Amino acid sequence: MKKIKILLMIFVTLFAVNGCDEEDFELTNPSGLSPETYFRTEAQVQSAVNAVYANLQTIGLYTRTYFFAMDLMSREALGNPQLEADKRVYLEWSFDASHPPISWYWDACYRGVNKANFVINNEERIREIPSSLLTDEKKDKFIGEAKYLRALYYFMLVTRFGDVPLITTIPESGEGFPRTSEAEVYNQIIADLNDASQFLLDKEATENGRATKGAAYALLGKTHLYREQYQEALNAFESIYGQYSLEEDYFANFREEDEFGPESIFEVQFDDDMGNSAVWNSNAAGEDANEVTFRGQEYGFNDWFNAYPSDDLLDEYEEGDIRYDETFYFPGDTFAGGVIEELPLERTAAWRKYQNYYKDANEDQASGINFKVIRYADVLLMMAEAENALGNQSEAIGYINEVRERAGLDPLSTNLSQDEVFDAIVHERMVELAGEQVRFPDLVRWGLAADYLGEYGFQAGKNEIWPIPNDEIVANDGISQEDQNPGY
Repeated sequence: MKKIKILLMIFVTLFAVNGCDEEDFELTNPSGLSPETYFRTEAQVQSAVNAVYANLQTIGLYTRTYFFAMDLMSREALGNPQLEADKRVYLEWSFDASHPPISWYWDACYRGVNKANFVINNEERIREIPSSLLTDEKKDKFIGEAKYLRALYYFMLVTRFGDVPLITTIPESGEGFPRTSEAEVYNQIIADLNDASQFLLDKEATENGRATKGAAYALLGKTHLYREQYQEALNAFESIYGQYSLEEDYFANFREEDEFGPESIFEVQFDDDMGNSAVWNSNAAGEDANEVTFRGQEYGFNDWFNAYPSDDLLDEYEEGDIRYDETFYFPGDTFAGGVIEELPLERTAAWRKYQNYYKDANEDQASGINFKVIRYADVLLMMAEAENALGNQSEAIGYINEVRERAGLDPLSTNLSQDEVFDAIVHERMVELAGEQVRFPDLVRWGLAADYLGEYGFQAGKNEIWPIPNDEIVANDGISQEDQNPGY
C-alpha cells in the first residue's frame, strides 16, 4: 500500500501556492497565507512540501502530455487513426507556440517551481521551529525535497525549452522575468541537487514516493551527463552504485503491486484508490483530487488504443531478449481477459509496459501505476556512457553487461572500441527504457535526432526544443516574440 497520498485539497497550503492567475502565476507573490503565521508546525511544513509534488500529477506532465509527447516524438510509439490531433502534432512536428499542451507543460513546471520556492525561501523560518515540534533531521529532509523538486522541474524545463526564466525567489511584483541561459539554469539545478544530496535521507529511511538522497545523486549525475561533464557524472553515480539493484523480474518495474522496489530511485506516484474528480481540469495547477494517469487507457489495446509500438522499436530487440515479451503484447498472448486472438487495426504489437492487463480485462481512465522517473538500470547505462566517454571501455562494458544479464542476453565482448561501446549504449538504452520518455532527449543530446527522425519531419536547429508558449510571451513582459526559439 502506498504510504503517502498527495491530495492537496486537504491542505490549506494550496491557497498559499496557487493563489495566482493562470497567466501570471510565476510573476505573483503567492500570498494566500502569510509565512509569518504559517510555518509553525511539522504538519504545515509537510503540507507545503507535498504541494510541490502535485504538479507532476497534472495533464501537462505525467497524467497525459508528457508520455504522449516524448513517446511520439521519439517514434517509439505511433498513432492509430483515432489519435487526437493535439497528440498527432508530435509525430508530424507540426506543433507551434500556440499548442495548448506545451503551455500546460510550461505552466505545470513553473507552478511546481513556485511552490518549491515558497518552501525554500522560508527555510530560516522553518529552522526556527522548535525541535520539539520538528526535528533538525526532518527540517533538512523537507528543505531537501523542495530543492530536489525545484531541480527536477527546471531540468524538465531546460531540456524542453533551452533558455528559460530562472526564478528562485517569491516574486513580489508583476514584473516579468527574462530568459536565463541554459548554463545558468543547469548551474542552479546542480547547486540544488548538491544541497539536496546532503539534506535528504536514504531510501530505507524515507516514506515511499518522496525524494531521497539516492534520487538527488541520480539526477545530479544525469544533469552532469547532459552537460558532458563525465567525471562529475560518474562521481555522483558512484555515490549510489551498489545501493540499488535490478529487479529479478523486469516487468515488476511496471506493475502496481511492486512499486518502490529495489530498482526504483524516483517515481511519480499515482493511486486509483484516491480521488480523481479534478483530473480533467487539472492541466497545470495540481489542485484538488488528481491521483491518476491516463496512460493505461490511452495505450491499451482493449480500450482507447491511441498509440502502439513502432516497427523501428520492435526491430531493435535481439533474439532472446526477455524484455521484448515483457514490454509488448502480441497475438496469442494471454491477459486478464483471456487470449489475444488479434490486435485491433491488425497491429503487430501493443504496449504491455505500464498496462493493467496483467490483472484487469479492461483499462479505465484511473490508472494507478506509478511512472519511473529514474531507475537503477538507467543509472547503470549512464555510468557506462560516462566511462566510455572518458576512454574506460572495459568499465563501460561491465555496466552494460549488468543490464544485459537481467535481459537474458550474452555479455558484450570486452575488446570493443569506443565507438562500438557507444553504439551498444544507444541500443541498450532504446530497448531497456522503451516507453519511459528518455529516448528523445537521448537522441537530442547525442546529436542523432536528425539522423533518426529527419525523414519524419524533424528539423535540425529547431525541433530539439519546443517553442516558448504564446501565453507566456503575452503574460510575461520580460519575454517578447523576439526571444522565441529559432524556427518558431
